Amino acid sequence: MLKRKKIKNCVIIGSGPSGYTAAIYASRADLNPILFEGFQPGGQLTMTTYVDNYPGFYNGIYGNKLMENLKKQAERFNSIIISKTITKVKLSNEIGGLHRIQIENENYIESKGIIIATGSKPRFLGIDKEKKFMGLGISFCATCDGFFHKEKDVAIIGGGDTALEEAIFLSKICKNIYLIVRKNYFKASKFLQKKILKIKNINIYFGFKIIEIFGNNFLEGIKIFNKKNKINKSIFISGLFISIGHDPNTDLFKNQLKLDEKGFIFVKKGTTCTNKPGVFAAGDVQDSIYRQAITSAGTGCMAALDLERYLYFCC
Repeated sequence: MLKRKKIKNCVIIGSGPSGYTAAIYASRADLNPILFEGFQPGGQLTMTTYVDNYPGFYNGIYGNKLMENLKKQAERFNSIIISKTITKVKLSNEIGGLHRIQIENENYIESKGIIIATGSKPRFLGIDKEKKFMGLGISFCATCDGFFHKEKDVAIIGGGDTALEEAIFLSKICKNIYLIVRKNYFKASKFLQKKILKIKNINIYFGFKIIEIFGNNFLEGIKIFNKKNKINKSIFISGLFISIGHDPNTDLFKNQLKLDEKGFIFVKKGTTCTNKPGVFAAGDVQDSIYRQAITSAGTGCMAALDLERYLYFCC
């Protein structure tokens, strides 16, 4: 039988920059937040070896260390952080209503407010060494990690807007960019297609897929294959950027929260408010565009402030 615990003001589901920042602000507002870290404490940044673009760290900082610092800061303000996963939620439709949050099929708690910071997960290619070399040459974010490959050769796989945008960004930093497009055409906007065809150091391979990632302790190159023309080619690179999409971690909230066409949580413009009273979303779970640590932290701050106002005026 599930055991009910004392009613809370603020439960944060998920960690990472958005979750921990929300906890810092909620704690300072005396909301006594409880944060559940979930299956990946610290979020996607823990898979990045080095973060060089987070403000305040002029020499850069390791992703794990940054998340450790944020967690300690939240704990300094008496946030309760629990290394468990939420397995079920039942969201209230009533203003001032209680939301039920179930913890790993054991206990459940009720809260007037919830901040969802469950993030998103990148889509993988599903080939050997892909996960082994994450942070060791393989990345899902050119803006985050492109600088580490300055004046070197890199590859991007993908044919949508994000892949082409990242190729354009990397073309200003790297020596040669190999853009691997699995289909025989781009899915990106016509504007980006026209722009990318004018950039001389971007080499485009239509109809190719990556069949092998090679290297010993870090990425050294890839093998690509075109089935139609039976072309097999090895490319030596220092970095591979996988840009075939992200999937938001929203399974818990389907059929309860309004989601956009990509499955990300819909929030009201200029806020972190969802379609349920007292439920707010922060970070990558509601952001299919920017997906940066600093923007996630910013929306974590916003969510805590939005929740504080909700409790003050509506409860």
